[in-house]
Amino acid sequence: MVSAQGSPTQESLTQAVKKLREKTGAPMMDCKAALQESHGDFEKAIEFLRKKGISDASKKSGRITSEGLVYSYIHGEGRIGVLVEVNCETDFVAKNEAFKVFVKDMAMHIAASNPLYISQSDVPENVLAKEREIYKHQASESKKPAPVIDKIVEGKIKKYYEETCLLQQPFIKDQNKKVEGLLKELIAKLGENCSVRRFVRFQLGEGLEKKNQDFAAEVAKQVKL
Repeated sequence: MVSAQGSPTQESLTQAVKKLREKTGAPMMDCKAALQESHGDFEKAIEFLRKKGISDASKKSGRITSEGLVYSYIHGEGRIGVLVEVNCETDFVAKNEAFKVFVKDMAMHIAASNPLYISQSDVPENVLAKEREIYKHQASESKKPAPVIDKIVEGKIKKYYEETCLLQQPFIKDQNKKVEGLLKELIAKLGENCSVRRFVRFQLGEGLEKKNQDFAAEVAKQVKL
């Protein structure tokens, strides 16, 4: 029921809050505020939560995420396997379909793109120093001025992050989005902090001398079908 002023009554507001929480996974108080702000319009309330979530996503990054899912993905006939853990704040969100889809997408993305780290901060300093040394040596052969060489090196480091860090990689299903952007969209939608905690990827015969097969490209091709 709606009051004469166009706002939902307490009884209808309680039911609407429950419905909105089930729909979006957003915290109860946020759902209540969204419905009050939108004068009981359900779709406008969802839009309000999404907009608020996008602006508040960075603030949620410090919240503890101890719930979530561990998901396994096996490609083809057991040639590539991935185990990934994605965390959230509550078991309620862990059961949300959007969260489950994200976890599955991460497993398939990892299988196809073979990241080595989750984020830039996970790259060991000695590895980064070695990459800089190689890029600087390569750039120095161009005989360009030192400031230009420094820019070239930084550009190559950025590319290295995009190739090896999960969050910086273009999402396998939409190359116009980075995984980090996809994660922020999920946080905005669910109203909780979410994070990719860890993963491991196995490829059949990895490290052994054998016939070259580009399994990663094969996975990427199937994901796009």
